[in-house]
Amino acid sequence: MGKPVEPPPSDGVESIQLREALEERYLAYALSTIMHRALPDARDGLKPVHRRILYGMNLLRLNPGGPFKKSAKVVGDVMGSFHPHGDQAIYDAMVRLAQDFASRYPLVDGQGNFGNIDGDGAAAYRYTEARLTEVARLLLEGIDEDAVDFRANYDGTTEEPVVLPAAFPNLLANGAQGIAVGMATSIPPHNAGELCDAALYLISHPNATSDQLLHFVPGPDFPTGGVVVDGREAVAEAYRTGRGSFRVRARWAKEDTGRGGWSVVIDQIPYGVPKSRLIEKIAELLQERKLPLLADVRDESAEDVRIVLEPRSRTVDPTMLMESLFKLTELEARVALNINVLVGGTVPRVIGLAECLREWLGHRREVLLRRSRHRLGQIERRLEILRGLLIVYLDLDRVIRIIREEDEPKAELMRVFELTELQANAILDTRLRSLRKLEEMELKRELDGLTKEKGEIEGLLGSDAKQWKTVAAEIRDARKKFGPETELGRRRTAFGEAPVTSEIDFAEALVEREPVTVIVSQKGWIRAMKGHVSDLSGVQFKGDDSLKLSFFAETTSRILVLATNGKVFTIEASKLPGGRGFGDPIRLLVDLDEGADVVTAFPFRPGAKVLLAGSDGRGFVAPVDDLVANTRKGKQALNLDAPAKATLCVEAQGDHVAIIAAVGETGKLLVFPLAQVPELGRGKGVRLIKFKDGALSDARVFALAGGLTWQEAGRNRTLEGADLQKFVGNRGEAGLLRPRGYLRTNRFS
Repeated sequence: MGKPVEPPPSDGVESIQLREALEERYLAYALSTIMHRALPDARDGLKPVHRRILYGMNLLRLNPGGPFKKSAKVVGDVMGSFHPHGDQAIYDAMVRLAQDFASRYPLVDGQGNFGNIDGDGAAAYRYTEARLTEVARLLLEGIDEDAVDFRANYDGTTEEPVVLPAAFPNLLANGAQGIAVGMATSIPPHNAGELCDAALYLISHPNATSDQLLHFVPGPDFPTGGVVVDGREAVAEAYRTGRGSFRVRARWAKEDTGRGGWSVVIDQIPYGVPKSRLIEKIAELLQERKLPLLADVRDESAEDVRIVLEPRSRTVDPTMLMESLFKLTELEARVALNINVLVGGTVPRVIGLAECLREWLGHRREVLLRRSRHRLGQIERRLEILRGLLIVYLDLDRVIRIIREEDEPKAELMRVFELTELQANAILDTRLRSLRKLEEMELKRELDGLTKEKGEIEGLLGSDAKQWKTVAAEIRDARKKFGPETELGRRRTAFGEAPVTSEIDFAEALVEREPVTVIVSQKGWIRAMKGHVSDLSGVQFKGDDSLKLSFFAETTSRILVLATNGKVFTIEASKLPGGRGFGDPIRLLVDLDEGADVVTAFPFRPGAKVLLAGSDGRGFVAPVDDLVANTRKGKQALNLDAPAKATLCVEAQGDHVAIIAAVGETGKLLVFPLAQVPELGRGKGVRLIKFKDGALSDARVFALAGGLTWQEAGRNRTLEGADLQKFVGNRGEAGLLRPRGYLRTNRFS
């Protein structure tokens, strides 16, 4: 055996807590994601990858109107010099900047297949070409004039801009999407002309609020158009806080097809929704018979979007058809607003509309000052050179002699004429053909012009009012290029109001109406047979189960189920299992409590009333509308004291109530006016019939004038006249023994 391995010496080894190490490294990762990947800068509205793409294309001289270059060249240069995160990530970001359906104001002018609104991807970067757009040129304007700070790139071999000069309100105009660590951003696109108007108002009214700026920026302006259907207050609150969302619907119109026929044509769809996926979803719902108002969907799109919807019949209401589609498909989508940006390029914060524009305006002023100082330095350098050159023309012969004869002409020129080194170098670099008289006059004119320009720049740098006036003029120029009068700048997204749909029963409208027969077994299994079937003798049941009740309904009906615990549950008839099998236990469709059983079931009819009663003889009349439950848990209607259970639920049509209570081996019958029973939405009710030892067995609401009719042993029985009158009393009385020879089961059926 070899010697055991000795542990390494502890010299230079530092012990740290795993938790501290993980926290430190995760924080570094989170900060890197937030600062350098996911959140845009509030000043130019760009993430680092987009900024690097634009700057890289600028270095390649891919200017608007110039020649295109392969996207592979752009991606390679950006990856090699600025963004070492993978070629596909860079190309994907570049593709999005070129897509006119994704970017409201594209920053890249693409040539080739850059994808489409159907959701198809772009061709590989070796097949496509690109150059900058006019919008991107505005973002880069002045970048070579010390307008912004630069920092070292990832390997220190070159420099990249920290932010772009951004003579265009890109943050809100093009928007942004991003997910960082613990935070995210979602900024929809807006109209640049409206943003410029709001910025100009903010310059003249520095304390303006987001609510006031909404006069100029009413809402987002998506590249794919659509209609925003949110209320004014909701929109104002979203822009005030920087958080919210917008309901965007497709734009549609009814188009006559002749002979009374019509179809719906959709020419704009919500932002970010692939058209092919949208149509596939509609076709899928159509196949599943969840859109009974729709007969067919066709995509007739070419350059523009054109989706044609054919109604099931010409009598269908177009608004109802579209509301059903808005409810079930992405023809209506929610676009989030979460203006979480890097304020000043360093601090992530959620800001409102006014602060967004203030950040941009402050940046534009800083860019103006930096460019002005840069220009001032250039002018002063040129003026110094011009003054030296003019000295040459005052004593040209002496200058030529010094240059010809002296060993160190620069030093001698500086001594004799008291020149600076810059001036002496400029004189020595002057060509002989420039020594003509005409050149001297041009130099004097240039000197006068630059002296005047220097004074103007110094005046600008010393006056806040002049600075803001210049910024406003630059914004007006941008507005002129991308204002509402231009093809690119005109507003595409409209504003409207969604129709009130609270009166529309979508559950009924979206299911094809067909007759069904609902069957409930003794053990609580339920199913729906197609059609109205009167003869149920051939219906099969599971094991020793048997028929409890059946009734006619439609697939659009809602079925109300009363349980012994007093709860009423609601089941959609369209969701019931078919009649070929044994059905499903009602317990699978609703949350029926353990120990509770089904008392009865019946179809919901708006406006109807029922008599609810428990085995303890207490009950009340309930409007059926108050019994409908919206959840699987049902609605507690009849409150019961143990051991009482809910016993009956009968339709309350008539003027009198006939109540049977099983007392011992016999039964008591009481008839009293229905008006004596209170109408409640929920409660214990009142005593309907009095008994000590027994239970409520059955009840019937009927019209006294027509007599009390029931079915017994397959025959119809009627109690009327004097025979019926002796049982008439008041609610809460004990009643009389049932009629001799009748109602032996203590039930009316």
